[in-house]
Amino acid sequence: MNPVYLRIEEPRPRGAPPPDGFALWQLGFRPFYLLAGAFAALSVPLWALQFAGWLPRPYLHGPLWHAHEMLFGFALAVIVGFLFTAGRNWSGQPTPSGAALAALALLWLAARVLVLTPWGWAAAAANVAFPLAAAVGLALPLYAAGNRRNYFFVGLLALLGLASLVVHLSALGALPQPPVDGLQLGLDVVLFIMAVMAGRVVPMFTNNGVRGAQARRHDTLEALALGSLLLLAAAGLSGLRGAPLALLATAAACAHLARWCLWQPWKTLRTPLVWVLHAAYLWIVLHLLLRAAAAAGWTTASLATHALMVGAAGGLIIGMMTRTARGHTARPLRADGADVTCYGLVLGAALVRVGWPLLQPQALIEAALLSAALWAAGFGLFVWRYAPWLLRPRLDGRPG
Repeated sequence: MNPVYLRIEEPRPRGAPPPDGFALWQLGFRPFYLLAGAFAALSVPLWALQFAGWLPRPYLHGPLWHAHEMLFGFALAVIVGFLFTAGRNWSGQPTPSGAALAALALLWLAARVLVLTPWGWAAAAANVAFPLAAAVGLALPLYAAGNRRNYFFVGLLALLGLASLVVHLSALGALPQPPVDGLQLGLDVVLFIMAVMAGRVVPMFTNNGVRGAQARRHDTLEALALGSLLLLAAAGLSGLRGAPLALLATAAACAHLARWCLWQPWKTLRTPLVWVLHAAYLWIVLHLLLRAAAAAGWTTASLATHALMVGAAGGLIIGMMTRTARGHTARPLRADGADVTCYGLVLGAALVRVGWPLLQPQALIEAALLSAALWAAGFGLFVWRYAPWLLRPRLDGRPG
């Protein structure tokens, strides 16, 4: 029997009246999916306007604000919402809800506002406090259940707090390291989290949702794929550059491509709720190849970063948010037209942001503006479509 990674609930019986009430603080996915979607729809267009020179610079000036907020604002919010939801199933214990969950959401919001002010130390405190508080919120139920298998997620949340701290202290002049060191650490942690969770859920969702699919995992390949990411992160932190780093990133790309092929993505083309996850995971392979190319001096590191955060993170996040939101509000596990439109807009944003500058570097600003518009439309549509479901109780009346 497969272990329970994330339970997807069945929808309520037909004809049952929808329950009334306000359910935003019942489970972690509700506020953090909503906040992340709204933030994605608003922050990236603001950055695009700033990048084009049409808006003044905030406290974290230049690309630093955009990079920080994509990592420690958008991606981290979704990670916390997902882990609180999955953590309840892993442990059988309650994760933060009610006032505690509302306080965490308020802390996240405070961190987003403070980076736009001159109060750098307050911004640093809020941005470090949020992942650490979330780590505690996840650690308590896992410890109560003795669920050692997932303890490492607590450490990864704490590591994201450390990465954010490095960015802020560097920006404030309190550390000699450049802020990019903290950003790269954060990127590698997010990449590892995505690879771990995709390896758990994508084969399961494929086999459950696609008739005749036989997606599988190979233990040796799993170790190679995940281990290669840890080696790549360590190599980056140690200052490894040039051909050795390019070879390591290429080897990692090959391992993840082989992993992806074992999941049989070609069988999912008629099931949007599944193929979106496969399409997004392929962006991890592309990120690693572009990272190798950047190390070899053939392209810019920015393209590799955007392949990861727009293509892989954006695609996996929109796919997982729609699927888990449907399952945990007791709605059918079928993507509708709005969902497929969201998928197309977000993955289209990745193609434009990475593909266009790769072919025409002089079109970078135009590509950034168009990509931002597509991204904002995709996540804006998600918020419009899912906000009523996230705010109201489950259709079957169960808690969560």
